Amino acid sequence: MHALRLIPAIDLRGGRCVRLERGDPGRETAYDDDPVARARAFVAAGATALHVVDLDGAFGSGENHFALAAICAAVDVPVQTGGGVRSRDDVRMRLKSGAASVVLGSVLVDDPETARFIVADYGDRIVAGIDARGDRVAIRGWQHETPTSRDDLVRHVADWGIGRIVFTEIANDGMGTGYDVGALAHVASLVKIPITASGGAKTIADLIELRDFTPANVDAAIVGRALYEGTIDLTEALTALA
Repeated sequence: MHALRLIPAIDLRGGRCVRLERGDPGRETAYDDDPVARARAFVAAGATALHVVDLDGAFGSGENHFALAAICAAVDVPVQTGGGVRSRDDVRMRLKSGAASVVLGSVLVDDPETARFIVADYGDRIVAGIDARGDRVAIRGWQHETPTSRDDLVRHVADWGIGRIVFTEIANDGMGTGYDVGALAHVASLVKIPITASGGAKTIADLIELRDFTPANVDAAIVGRALYEGTIDLTEALTALA
C-alpha cells in the first residue's frame, strides 16, 4: 500500500463543466455552468490540486483560457491543465493564466521535436498526457487513433526528462467501471517516474483498489464524473485514502 493523491477534474467545453464518455464529444453530460464555483467547492472539500482540461482546445473548436485563468485566480492550490496544447505559445499562455503545470498530449506524437524542446525549456512544469486504447495511442481529443505504441511513448517521454505521466485507458474513461489497474500497473513498471491515473473511478473502492494493486509510482488519481454525480464524496475519499 502506498500514498495516493486525489485530484478533481474540471473539463471545460463552452465555458461549462462537462464530462464525456470515452472522450466522445457526442456523449456529453453538462454538470455546471460555473466552473469557478466548482473549483472553489473542490478546494473547500479538501482538494490539494485541480486538473483542468480544455476540451474545445483538444477538439480544435475553440478555447477556454478565460475560464482557466478565472479558476487559477480563484483557488490557492496548483492547477494542472491540458487540452489543445500544441506549441510553446500554448504552454506560455497556460502558465501566464496561472497554471502550475501543463499537460502535453497530441504534440508528443505529432511533433516530438517541439515536445522535447518544451520539456527542455520548462522542466517539471510539463506533464505528458498519454491516452490509449489498449497499446495504441489516441490523440486530438481521442478522435484519432495512431499506430504509436503506448509503451514506446511512455519510455520515450521518460527519456526526454518528463517528470510525470498522466495515463488514461480510454475504454474506461467516463464509464464508471473502475480504473484499468492492469494497464496502469504495466505502464508504471516501464519507467521510474510518477504516474497519475485517469479515467473510470466510480466509488471509493475503485480508488483503494488502484492504491493497493499498482506500483508505488502510481501516486495520484484524477476523478471527474464520480464527484459530479455523487458516487464519490471528495471529503470521504480523501479521508479513506489518508
